[in-house]
Amino acid sequence: MHNIEQACKSFMLNSVFADTAHDLTHVERVVKTAKQLAEQEQADLAVVLPAAWLHDCVAVAKNHPDRAKASKMAADKAVTFLQSVGYDESKLNAIHHAIVAHSFSANVTPETLEAKIVQDADRMDALGAIGVSRCMKVGGAIARHLYHPEDPFCERREADDMRYTLDHFFIKLLHIAEQMHTPSAKEEARKRTDFMCAFLEQLKQEIA
Repeated sequence: MHNIEQACKSFMLNSVFADTAHDLTHVERVVKTAKQLAEQEQADLAVVLPAAWLHDCVAVAKNHPDRAKASKMAADKAVTFLQSVGYDESKLNAIHHAIVAHSFSANVTPETLEAKIVQDADRMDALGAIGVSRCMKVGGAIARHLYHPEDPFCERREADDMRYTLDHFFIKLLHIAEQMHTPSAKEEARKRTDFMCAFLEQLKQEIA
């Protein structure tokens, strides 16, 4: 597996990323988490690792109208690359599915253990301290306000994360742990969500 990982990393080094929250360090964290989950859940690393390395090989900004197509485009590009380096053809359909299904925007249900692991690993990177940091980076990149000045925590209004970065916690981030598939991911996601709730409590004190 070392050789294909090196090939995938080299390929990603030459890729264009959607934003600084979805860069090579994000990919490397997803790979690390996916590897841990695959070992714990006894999944096929020959599918999980290439899919994790290549899941963001096509860059589409979060607020772009084609965002929902990004994972399908990435899956197609990944398979073409893997074919070019002579990777095992029998693994390509599973890798393609895992990449397509990893995305929130695509809204595709993962049908294999390997696809569930790649999705869990990618979503794990939206949680905890790194999740808070990445959320703020994306919000800044697309010029969202940090929070609604009169109701920062969506207590009396509907959340709108197109305008306010903090609203993204209530629309998406605080619910990710419930959507994890594998037992190992569920446990870690709960810990990271607890941290995010503590962050929100601290922020509430500071801006009150």
